[in-house]
Amino acid sequence: MTQQNTANRGFAAMNPEKQREIASQGGKAAHARGTSHEFDTNSARKAGRKGDQASNGRGR
Repeated sequence: MTQQNTANRGFAAMNPEKQREIASQGGKAAHARGTSHEFDTNSARKAGRKGDQASNGRGR
């Protein structure tokens, strides 16, 4: 049985302009529905602290 080369399939195979266009449409739709998420300073700080804890502080 031969394996198929999956490197040239789907979203990753599209040119960067097309990827950007599709991603932009998704972001606009999420904002329109009110389901998008934007970090405020405190949320970003909490996420960074959580990531540091998950890595046991190895990033320092």
